[in-house]
Amino acid sequence: MKPKKWKENNKTAMKTTKKITLLWLMMAALLAVGCNGKKAQQTEVADIEDPAVEDSTVYGVCGSNTAMSTLELIVGKGDTLRYMLEGEDTTSQVLGGMFSGDHLAVVGYKDANSELHANKVINLTSLLGKWYSISRSFEIQEGGTVTSTMQEPKPYTEWSICNGKLVLSADTFDIYALGADSLYLENAEGIYGYKRRDYQQDTRGLVP
Repeated sequence: MKPKKWKENNKTAMKTTKKITLLWLMMAALLAVGCNGKKAQQTEVADIEDPAVEDSTVYGVCGSNTAMSTLELIVGKGDTLRYMLEGEDTTSQVLGGMFSGDHLAVVGYKDANSELHANKVINLTSLLGKWYSISRSFEIQEGGTVTSTMQEPKPYTEWSICNGKLVLSADTFDIYALGADSLYLENAEGIYGYKRRDYQQDTRGLVP
């Protein structure tokens, strides 16, 4: 028969062992949660890393010295840039016309002689307004806002120009054509045509 004192010591040792084991299990669980949390956080950060696309567009106001093959663009605090328009037919380069006082977006380059050449000119003043088709009706407003008058699954709410393309919310389009009463946008899915709502004949025309 075991002495009474030995039994008490044995019970105490067993309780201490259980406590130590439980403590180790708790620490292991906390370490596992911490490691999993760090991994999840790192994965989330990696997923959202998406470098912004740099916009090379130059914005300004069409100057009064603009002609058929040259564009005077007033930028910043009155600085003037002069762009050359190449080729006899500039309708594919100039979208919406070039009229003195209109706001323009220009994509171009500088040649070896430091002369500026315009690849594409978008008349932002002509782009503003109410446009509609069978499936969409929206208004492009100043300040980058788009309002919709139809119940659409994904209505456009904002717009911008990036590298000569029109960005409408999550959709990006090439401006295929822009006239006084018509707008044609193109992407990988096709060409979309819009008419200007409440259109009144513009006597200026839209051919530079």
